[in-house]
Amino acid sequence: MAKCQKSSRETQPKPHNPFPSLTTKKIPSRFTHAPPRSLTSGGGGRPPPLVRGGGLPPLREAKRVVLVRHGQSTWNAEGRIQGSSDISVLTPKGESQAETSRLMLLSDSFDACFTSPLARSRRTAEIIWADRDDDLIPDSDLREIDLYSFQGLLKNEGKERYGVIYRQWQKNAANFSIDGHYPVRELWDRAQNCWERILAHEGKSVLVVAHNAVNQALVASSLGLGTEYFRILLQSNCGASVLDFTPQAGGGPPAVCLNRLNQTPNSPVASGSSAGRKTSKRIILACQGATQNSAEIGVSGMGYAPLNMLGIIQSQKTAELLLDQKVNGILCSPQVAAFDTATTICEVQEAADCLGADCVPRYVEMKKLLELEIDDAFQTKQKSFGEIAQSGWLGSMEYKTLEELWNQCLDLTMDYMSSFHLDDGSISVIDFPDGPKGRAGTIAVLSAARVRHWVIESMVNGVAAA
Repeated sequence: MAKCQKSSRETQPKPHNPFPSLTTKKIPSRFTHAPPRSLTSGGGGRPPPLVRGGGLPPLREAKRVVLVRHGQSTWNAEGRIQGSSDISVLTPKGESQAETSRLMLLSDSFDACFTSPLARSRRTAEIIWADRDDDLIPDSDLREIDLYSFQGLLKNEGKERYGVIYRQWQKNAANFSIDGHYPVRELWDRAQNCWERILAHEGKSVLVVAHNAVNQALVASSLGLGTEYFRILLQSNCGASVLDFTPQAGGGPPAVCLNRLNQTPNSPVASGSSAGRKTSKRIILACQGATQNSAEIGVSGMGYAPLNMLGIIQSQKTAELLLDQKVNGILCSPQVAAFDTATTICEVQEAADCLGADCVPRYVEMKKLLELEIDDAFQTKQKSFGEIAQSGWLGSMEYKTLEELWNQCLDLTMDYMSSFHLDDGSISVIDFPDGPKGRAGTIAVLSAARVRHWVIESMVNGVAAA
């Protein structure tokens, strides 16, 4: 097996920006946009105000909420627009996906299960909830987005019949109007209502089984993100997202951390699409495994500590998960744990296509980038990103690179980063359906504990960063 080709850039005077499509121009905050004065997409009347994610009710104790989308339905398989209609049911594949989700969540001790009343969601909840004693809690606000005249149409029929209105639904869903309604804005209102009831439940761990759009709205509204984030946080069939809520002193709204996003029963990197949306470019972010000082200080990757035994296993499992992914290049931090994780992925990639005696190993380029090295103070998350930058712990280029990537992917300020949790050995998949210069369309954050459960079927070309 050929040795992975590695090159170091520590000595170069000017760091190279690994994301050339990102500029240093400050991207305006989407939270300051005013609603348009008029819309041209059918449905008259003054539009309701854009929802920016209202405050959540205060909590007395910590709570975890797991959101799961229903399994594949008959209308999913046919390519029909479902909305809040209640005609479709689970396909055999959908039933199988729900069963896999049940096994995936078997060790979780849920105190309650809220579900959409629609048949495809309720059946998924019944399979996952199985023999638990407590009854399901139906909530009509958990139904899928109301799409009115679109419901029941094949997607190509919607395009043919509604023209401009359908294009607005595809390109500008937050301002989309049909039959006098603004479906996405109505959905965000419903999500806020749902959080009032879900968080008021006395249980410490709550399961919610619903739909793609409403689960997107639940995730986004919990983080204070508005309707412009529709279709950014997509939910695949039986994809699970985990939100942790922590009480705040003084009785204010709880702190929210997205622990996992769209963790699916199947491989997160299979095929060239996520939640049915085709992607043109994809970045896979691999978090290094646990290090020898992780247990002592409670923060992974501090300093230059090497991987411990668990970290070595995690890096091997990550490499197995990416086994059939044709990775052409790997960018990694120069810190030893990240470098060793990247090396493991590189070696497995090069060996994957070279099992015969006469084959020539595939070359995978691996580069260390100083821009991916994060100082100890940064990793402790004791300060905001702005404070760390001002203190001098992060160089100006490091901070700009992180800020630009963060803005490019989600159009968020750096202070939001603490709301997204990454475990040792986890991976994140970021899809760019509109190309590398477009905004990220789908993001999946996957915990290390689940990596070893995936069986890879097919992959697309990509770049991995450790």
